[in-house]
Amino acid sequence: MVAGQPIYDDDLLPLVQAQVFQLRVQEYEVKSKALENLVNQKLLEAEAKKKGIPTEKVLAQEVDAKVPEPTEAELQALYIVQKEQLRKSFDELRAQLQQLLKRAKLQQARQDYYTRLREQAAVSIFLQKPRVEVTHDPARLRGSPKAAVVIVEFSDFQCPYCQAVAPTLRKLLAKYEGRVSLAYRDLPLRDIHPQAQLAAEASRCALEQGKFWEYHDLLFENPNKLNREGLVEQARRLKLDEKQFDSCLSSGRYKAQIEQDLQLGLRAGLTGTPGFFINGSMLSGNLPQDAFEKTIEAELAASKGQRTAP
Repeated sequence: MVAGQPIYDDDLLPLVQAQVFQLRVQEYEVKSKALENLVNQKLLEAEAKKKGIPTEKVLAQEVDAKVPEPTEAELQALYIVQKEQLRKSFDELRAQLQQLLKRAKLQQARQDYYTRLREQAAVSIFLQKPRVEVTHDPARLRGSPKAAVVIVEFSDFQCPYCQAVAPTLRKLLAKYEGRVSLAYRDLPLRDIHPQAQLAAEASRCALEQGKFWEYHDLLFENPNKLNREGLVEQARRLKLDEKQFDSCLSSGRYKAQIEQDLQLGLRAGLTGTPGFFINGSMLSGNLPQDAFEKTIEAELAASKGQRTAP
């Protein structure tokens, strides 16, 4: 209470939502790791009981003993990859390389063994990663509006990581055509990317003429042309009405909408770009394609389950 005026929990939410979400993600990661270890232990105990051996001997007998020693060709291949950093001869490093490769083989064999045990035991995990419901702008949607999975991307046209991840996103849309769509939102990091704000405004001006995604692609393909002259040049390449485009860019009429996008991203927990929400599940950074695919596949499976549920 402040001078008779109450402050409620809901009043705090806009101020702390991003920090609280990050804490929830950390909690999930800790629980997820603990759950994985516990599931593996239960699987080993069940396997030990079935085979009539102590639990602590299951891995040694069923996995470790069956892992072959690294071959000469494998050792040579590993040495070739790492010799620039190691700066020693193959003979000097042979024992170290053998130990390193054997350990890697053991880890992979154990992981494969756990995977087989999980499949046989029909393990189901119900612990869910925290989600943030982030709306998308239908006017800046690439792909089917009926797609089961929507990737909402918060991006900055001057961000090199956003530029680098763009080809990955195009590959994902091609691979999951009709099932995955991509929605764009602005999060210009003005403090470190002084051209990002005007580029975001220019993309909105291109949207006015129905060429948002074409303009979006040109900006990422030409990161050295984000000043006003360069932005107008890209509009000219797309044969946009130059007078209308220039008037739009001079008006600054999209500043408020860009700020709304930015604040939405910050409240959702983003601290940089690119940031993604895949049906509410957050990913961030220039991630490899398989990192996106893992989340997409999980979301597609979840949506399929929802459609077939009674």
